[in-house]
Amino acid sequence: MRWLTLYARSRQIPASLAAVVISAVAVGALARDGGGGPGDPRLPVLVLATGAMAVSIGLSGQDLALDRTAAIRWVSRRAAHVLLCGAVVGTVLLTVQAMGEDMATTAFVVRDSAGLMGLVALGAVLSGGQYAWTLPFAWLSFSFFAPPPTSAPMQVASWMLLPPSTAAGTWTALVLAVAGTAAYAVAGPRR
Repeated sequence: MRWLTLYARSRQIPASLAAVVISAVAVGALARDGGGGPGDPRLPVLVLATGAMAVSIGLSGQDLALDRTAAIRWVSRRAAHVLLCGAVVGTVLLTVQAMGEDMATTAFVVRDSAGLMGLVALGAVLSGGQYAWTLPFAWLSFSFFAPPPTSAPMQVASWMLLPPSTAAGTWTALVLAVAGTAAYAVAGPRR
């Protein structure tokens, strides 16, 4: 149990969790004030993306050389870390939603939190833990300002905002989640 406490502190999990909860509560308050109409996916996506970006800092440790030379198997721990972070981010949104305004369906939350955590994991592999947030931030920014998704490439590009029953959105999120988690579990964060 002691190694779990040390691991959580080294990955800045308490601070990340506080940021996830604060952002979800703030956006939940915006939803109550009429910040988006019913069925508007922008607010829940903003909560999920902010949460994924907040936990991204924990995808690299304090000393990468020490992590790489440790005599433990990192593959399963890294994969579990990404999956657990995605579950926590989605659960926080569903909890805030249960106490107030209904912003998104459970299928929407699961799909988007999985896809965003895959993006964060890919960002950690490509850019390191401190810049892992840039990939989901860039994709979210594009999705908010992109033209309506009438073609298949635009549906893939704006997968975060599509209804959960859209095949292109679901497959894009699934591919991002699997590829990001696998790449991060095997390669770890960039130095």
